Amino acid sequence: MTQVVDVENKGNFDMFDYTLVHWLAFLSAAVLLNLSPGPDIAFMLGQTLRSGRRYGFAAMFGVWSGAALHVVMAAAGLSAILATSAVAFSVVKWVGAAYLIWLGVKMLLSKGDSFISSDGGRDVKVTSVYWQGVLVSALNPKVAIFFLAFLPQFVVAGAGPVGAQLFLHGSLIIVVAAFIEPPLVMMGAKLGAFLKASPRVGMWMDRGLGAMFVALGARLAASTR
Repeated sequence: MTQVVDVENKGNFDMFDYTLVHWLAFLSAAVLLNLSPGPDIAFMLGQTLRSGRRYGFAAMFGVWSGAALHVVMAAAGLSAILATSAVAFSVVKWVGAAYLIWLGVKMLLSKGDSFISSDGGRDVKVTSVYWQGVLVSALNPKVAIFFLAFLPQFVVAGAGPVGAQLFLHGSLIIVVAAFIEPPLVMMGAKLGAFLKASPRVGMWMDRGLGAMFVALGARLAASTR
């Protein structure tokens, strides 16, 4: 799509000078990216359904923090290590897969009482949910490699240092998420309130979410670069 700026001419540029077509293409891609289902969306909605809006937002901010880590890694070139090192990729992949499966098994073994108890499953601290969200996002090497492959397509020669352009576009993906994901959490909170009055539905929702996390973990474990 565009060419990376020549480091020998990096002094001759207009910082972040992009065309309207560039922004339309990038923002369209960012919206589609944030709408695509994955472990992050599943975790956010799962926490919202089980424990309410406050916990859903904690999960959301955790996922954003994990995504921000991937953005920094892409801008610094560290994501290239995961893309080129089989050992590094495998380590992160297996840790991430094991974590997702562990979360799923916990839900499968529960009795669905997180949906129907008066506490709404809120014995877990909000900060714990936040850090779980960080791990769900940060321990997915496919996200790091995606950013490494996706962001450079929007680097424009003469628009600034490559690292700065990668960081800008990666950060804007999280900004776009700020317009898409909060409404999902709000809708999930309303559905969660309904589930608390439906014990049988709540139990099967717990089972469904657990199976989803196990499947996502298995898919990550089976993935290749």
